[in-house]
Amino acid sequence: MDVSVFNPTAVPVPVVHPTAQGVERVSQDLRSVYSSGKTKTFDWRVSQLKALLKITTYHEKDIFEALRSDLNKSENDAYLHEVYRVSESCKLALKELPRWMMPERVETSMINFPSSAEIVSEPLGVVLVISPWNYPFVVGAIAAGNAVVLKPSEVSPATSSLLSNLLGEYMDPSAVKVVEGGVPETTALLEQKWDKILYTGNSNVGRIILTAAAKHLTPVVLELGGKCPAVVDSNTDLVIDALSSELENFYGKDPMQSKDLSRLINSRHFDRVTKLLDDKKISGKVVIGGQRDKANLKIAPTVILDAPEDSLIMNEEIFGPLLPIVTVDKIEDSFGLINSKGKPLAAYLFTNDKKLKEEFIRNVSAGGMAINETITHITEPTLPFGGVGESGMGAYHGKFSFDTFSHKKAVLQRGFAVDADIRYPPFTPGKVKLMRALLTGDILGIPRALIGW
Repeated sequence: MDVSVFNPTAVPVPVVHPTAQGVERVSQDLRSVYSSGKTKTFDWRVSQLKALLKITTYHEKDIFEALRSDLNKSENDAYLHEVYRVSESCKLALKELPRWMMPERVETSMINFPSSAEIVSEPLGVVLVISPWNYPFVVGAIAAGNAVVLKPSEVSPATSSLLSNLLGEYMDPSAVKVVEGGVPETTALLEQKWDKILYTGNSNVGRIILTAAAKHLTPVVLELGGKCPAVVDSNTDLVIDALSSELENFYGKDPMQSKDLSRLINSRHFDRVTKLLDDKKISGKVVIGGQRDKANLKIAPTVILDAPEDSLIMNEEIFGPLLPIVTVDKIEDSFGLINSKGKPLAAYLFTNDKKLKEEFIRNVSAGGMAINETITHITEPTLPFGGVGESGMGAYHGKFSFDTFSHKKAVLQRGFAVDADIRYPPFTPGKVKLMRALLTGDILGIPRALIGW
């Protein structure tokens, strides 16, 4: 069935930006819409997924311009990481939604004979997504049939404003709302009761969100940061030479002049990253890069060799173009070093040694892994993406996103025709024997119990 999107004309719908005081009303309105059953229908879900797909199709250039304004992100990166991923997520959900929504039949035991059972995926309700644009969380929330509040990041104002306007124009404004703003608005949102909260960002804010969610016993998905180690089974000098050569290929001899080099999101984050770089404990250890331009919020890709364990860069989240290299006597020693820290969101290994690959996968705990590659595991919809331990909780992508925003409801059905009296008092020796024989699958014990042996 072809379902038209809401607001099919080009006339924009006025976008409302609730104040902190208006957030409670937003929550109440969404709960009312969800209670009507509107978002649970297949047709509504399809219409909203098609609307998201139209946004990525018709507003590609607008998205590029917003990301260029916020991050100086190149068009190629913006397409791959934002437009393409959201578009493909929508297409996958549209293709698979009938199957995802279909109840899953499961077997029942002899004790419930005759009966049937199934697992029904039902929406959680009204969910809050606190996230930047570049992760298609909204796709999973809508596909699962929830009403949604999206809180985009205030540190990327151009992207936040664009997202708010486009969702307001194309999506159903009664069931999908955007709340822009900073700390006051986020705090007000966290005071409300939600049926799930998803947050992506740093661990400090993650703890605040988890604490707020506990008040209402709200389940959360946290995709946090931390360090993502890469183990390279090679000579250190070769690695540094290769990095230097490839970085020059990417950005030229002066990376600060490259149009493909993104910038830091704002001056606060620029100062945070330069503080790591100016730490006296890594003085003299910069082997590649180190240039910076505060006026344009740019820092060249920088490699630090043998950063001390107690240096700032080895103990704080980097989230910038700095790469500390730690050398070990044996490659296997890196496993213990990684495991001595908080569990990472991802871990990478570069080697052709099959045994080393197996040991790495078996012994290193991480949210995800890639061998002889970095980051690309997040592009596979058949793989879950999420953290573990301090790097987060919960997983998503593809059907995992649908499942994240769904409740798996157990349903057992029986008729009235047959009901075994062995389940009810008085529990005679014969009833007990028959019950045990049925539960344990004792084929010989069943007839013996029936004839009173």
